[in-house]
Amino acid sequence: MPLLELTSVDVFHGDLQAVYGVSLGVDTGEVLALIGANGAGKSTLLRTVTGLMCARAGQLRFDGTSIAGLPAERIAALGIAMVPEGRLLFASLSVEENLLMGTLTRRGGPWTLQAVYALFPMLRELRHRNALQLSGGQQQMVAVGRALMGNPRLLLCDELSLGLAPLVIEEIYRAFARIRAEGLAIVLVEQDVARACAVSDRMLCLLKGRVTLQGPSAGVSHAQVAAAYFGE
Repeated sequence: MPLLELTSVDVFHGDLQAVYGVSLGVDTGEVLALIGANGAGKSTLLRTVTGLMCARAGQLRFDGTSIAGLPAERIAALGIAMVPEGRLLFASLSVEENLLMGTLTRRGGPWTLQAVYALFPMLRELRHRNALQLSGGQQQMVAVGRALMGNPRLLLCDELSLGLAPLVIEEIYRAFARIRAEGLAIVLVEQDVARACAVSDRMLCLLKGRVTLQGPSAGVSHAQVAAAYFGE
């Protein structure tokens, strides 16, 4: 049984349908890359899994239990955490205070302040600084660390590399490999298709809210991805 399972999920923004009958599954310890152009429905799908949006049709199950309609705080307590696009750090809090916000789920596990500081050593030195005084890459590290502090079983990452310098992206993805080693299931939304496929087990492409391609990341060709991505 998949850890996360979506079946025929429809999601709307008001009267506008954004996701059409999407089905997917993610096993424990697996990384699924969710790719597609801007407006494809990727972030909408992640927000639906976390309870920030509601599916109008279909089933959403986590570890065999329906999570459709549950409030976001209940879903977080079950073990789903998200690194949101744009980081969305708390402007009035320090780095360490932002990290501790992740513990509000009260889930135990390996991810503590010390574990996050070991993952991102520079955050230890910056822990008393206001989070918004950091560089974009450092803020992304805080956002990742905050999500890990909830000790999730499933980590949703929305555009980890967006707007970051290449060297910073490399550092974050080195950490990503260590995060994966802890056995988390991960759904990764990433505009860099090559990178997304390189770090994932399976991929799923969305185009205007519909699945156009899915399968093992290692077995998909550039031509297949291009056709699915652009609708050729």
